[in-house]
Amino acid sequence: MPRNVKKWSIIFLIASLVGIGILAWPSIQWMHKNVTAISKRHDSNMSPVIFIPGSSATQNRFDGLIDKLNDRRGKRHSLLKVTVHTNDRISYSGSIRPRDNEPFIVVGFENNKDGYSNIKKQAKWFSIAFNALAKKYQFNNFKAIGHSNGGLVYTMYLENYFNRDDISIKKLMTIGSPYNFSETSLSHKTQMLSDFIKQRKKIPKTLSVYSIIGTQNFDNDGIVPARSAEAGKYIYQGQAQHYTEITVTGNDAQHSDLPQNQQIINLIEQYILAKNKPRDDQNQDTH
Repeated sequence: MPRNVKKWSIIFLIASLVGIGILAWPSIQWMHKNVTAISKRHDSNMSPVIFIPGSSATQNRFDGLIDKLNDRRGKRHSLLKVTVHTNDRISYSGSIRPRDNEPFIVVGFENNKDGYSNIKKQAKWFSIAFNALAKKYQFNNFKAIGHSNGGLVYTMYLENYFNRDDISIKKLMTIGSPYNFSETSLSHKTQMLSDFIKQRKKIPKTLSVYSIIGTQNFDNDGIVPARSAEAGKYIYQGQAQHYTEITVTGNDAQHSDLPQNQQIINLIEQYILAKNKPRDDQNQDTH
């Protein structure tokens, strides 16, 4: 082979290798970043409790409940409040402390109106918020609490948006959720309930569900008919790993009072929250 041809062949080979390296470098960086994120999520000890309020309620809806839980448990869970706006923008208030493995997160919506069409929109907005939270805090599991329509939003979300192998939902508690809207008889199923039942196979099979029903007179909680709240069994029972229905009566059993009801606070401690353990908290906040 002539010397010049050999020389140019070597130069071409070196240039090709350099070019391949330049092209491959972004992929290598992406793979390294992705592997690091997967490892971080896998090793995470954080298991947040994520609340969704009902219609017409804001991200402040659970303030009283959270204050009572923090006072009773002798330690304060961090509180992060999230609002998803109609243009998909997310705004935050509050923070999560370092080493707080069970922070409280409340996700509310700028459009917090009632109605099936709005519940569909809110489930989509919750999905946007959830993905942002999962990316930022890298948790691998969470617990869920939904009051009133918040339980419907969670159901819609689980059936239509939650499809992740890297994050599991461990427990869901719905409080006074009208799965059949204002219907007082289960013989007439609304379109929403029919859709929920149709899509129920998408509910995670490892999920434990607690459906809390409030009654003032054993017929309703002042707003939601007991039969409507009971309709949750047609969605979750036999699909989720566990489905438990609990009826709360007496003081503070009216629909809007349920989040502050002492019996429900006890149930949240018993079924949703981790067992209270002594732990050193840091005062530094992160967001």
